[in-house]
Amino acid sequence: MTVSGVYGAFARAASRWPDRTAVSDDSRSLTYAELERAAEELAGRLRAAGAGRGTLVGLCADRGVGLIAAMLAVLRTGAAYVPMDPGYPDERLRLTLSDAGCGILLGGPGLDERLGVHDIPFLTVDPPAAGHEPAGEPEQVCATDAAYVIYTSGSTGRPKGVRVTHANVLRLFSVTEEKFAFGPEDVWTMFHSAAFDFSVWEIWGALLHGGRLVVVPYAVTRDPDAMWELLRAERVTVLSQTPTAFTHLIAAAGAAGFPGTSLRTVVFGGEALHVATLRPWIDRYGTDAPSLINMYGITETTVHVTHRPVTRADLDRPGSPIGAPLADLTLHLLDDRLEPVPDGETGELFVGGAGVADGYLNRPDLTAQRFLPDPAGGGGRLYRTGDLAARRPDGELEYRGRRDHQVKLRGFRIELGEIERTLTSHPLVAAAAVVLDETDPGHPRLASYLVLSPDADPDATERDLRDHLARHLPPHMVPATSTVLAALPLTSNGKLDRAQLPAPDRARTAAEPEDGPQGEIETSVAALFDEVLGCGPVARHRGFFDLGGDSLLAVRLMARLRRAFAMDLPIRALLNAPTVAGLAQAVVEALVAEMDEMDEESLGALLAAEETRDLEPGNPTPRPDAPAVQA
Repeated sequence: MTVSGVYGAFARAASRWPDRTAVSDDSRSLTYAELERAAEELAGRLRAAGAGRGTLVGLCADRGVGLIAAMLAVLRTGAAYVPMDPGYPDERLRLTLSDAGCGILLGGPGLDERLGVHDIPFLTVDPPAAGHEPAGEPEQVCATDAAYVIYTSGSTGRPKGVRVTHANVLRLFSVTEEKFAFGPEDVWTMFHSAAFDFSVWEIWGALLHGGRLVVVPYAVTRDPDAMWELLRAERVTVLSQTPTAFTHLIAAAGAAGFPGTSLRTVVFGGEALHVATLRPWIDRYGTDAPSLINMYGITETTVHVTHRPVTRADLDRPGSPIGAPLADLTLHLLDDRLEPVPDGETGELFVGGAGVADGYLNRPDLTAQRFLPDPAGGGGRLYRTGDLAARRPDGELEYRGRRDHQVKLRGFRIELGEIERTLTSHPLVAAAAVVLDETDPGHPRLASYLVLSPDADPDATERDLRDHLARHLPPHMVPATSTVLAALPLTSNGKLDRAQLPAPDRARTAAEPEDGPQGEIETSVAALFDEVLGCGPVARHRGFFDLGGDSLLAVRLMARLRRAFAMDLPIRALLNAPTVAGLAQAVVEALVAEMDEMDEESLGALLAAEETRDLEPGNPTPRPDAPAVQA
């Protein structure tokens, strides 16, 4: 029997290359035959719980081999998976399950208790200790059946699910086959969250071509040095990155001396690419080994829309070139009257063709607004992206931002209205506005502006708001700064005048004098927080990422901390303990461990050097050769 859909394409790859490694994580790996058996076993349990064609299965599991087997198991039953990131707030996860109408929840042990979901069957990703349900044959599906539903931020404050079909996914790889020639010798990374559609390209790009998929641990995705080591150790050939993440990787490659790699293709997506940021990489590796490809895309049009090889000449050209559409897609630049704009002028980008998704799950009104009938006829539809672009003299497209209040930050598409509505749902917030603060070039952050109720205490409200946002929004949607205003500036028409909002008050994000740093090391670490974040005095228990830090700024912080204390402390130390107090403790432990490893002569010299110092009890001192840190 010929198996259809995405699972069928995987099954054909598994029958062709059964003994090749299909997927690996930091603890185990499975061949194609083993992965197929794991998916078959879990599919039996899913079928017994009611999974089948036309049903949706919520999938919320940590990165690893089990997550990939679970996706395949869902598809084998004919159901579609709804990927959710276990790092998201519980309320957000519950909202997604409810909005999608998932009939089954699939995840790690204890997820059902964590979410308090007891009205639908819950299955663990890992198989039970003994026995399994008969799986039966893979379910036949139609091309128009859903393969997955991915949720994106919604302007009304309600996330929306994009329904993507098997046909949408399979044509993505058939239409790009000639451009990339992916095959069984390729090694891919799953760098991105399963809840971000870039992962669709990574997962199925590997598994439908007989390649090997390396599931990158979350901590490694936030540690550019560790990621660089993984790329070289695993001999990765195909890498997908947002431009921001790749900027971090360039720094790590530079720190390692730009050694050789096995990379043959790097694909950029998720946000605008400014080619000038690639100069250090291109100066060392060029643009052909590996090839650098910019691919503009959107969840509603199945990951990628355009293809544009990066050239050395692009380094000296302004703008963000996105190239030409994939062969089975059409692109239209239209004005407000939905008429074509002349070449060189900015218009809104509309996408038509085989990659356009079905629409938004259970949202016919929103689907009708964004998925419009194609004027060319034939029953096709155009997706209204909200992105702006212009056609250059050479015929290629150049990305020019957004026409609405949606922004892209570190690869995530964010509706500012959703954050604003979450802020105003707090009883002490009378009004709110959120903008993308690009004051620090290369390090954009979300900034919020608040008008508080008359009886609100600003300091207490800020602490409550941090907790409120963390309960409702994923981390990438929590504003880095909060500025309190007497009133929001308005235009003459009574609308919010974003252009008149003042510079963000970054000092408010950190100041809690009653909980200031204790001792020399904490004081030094707090000073580095302020130096990197520009946030003013820092409380010892405030988190680096809560204060507006991101992964690139984390790299900056750790580089300065290493210089300050003359030690090689990994970025994982910050991820594990992101507060001033926690990071200072990591410094102390590293210093103590280093002293334990000293030979007797070196330790004697150190003790002699300390005899003249008046040490504060209980506070270890940086090494004698460490540069002084000014608090």
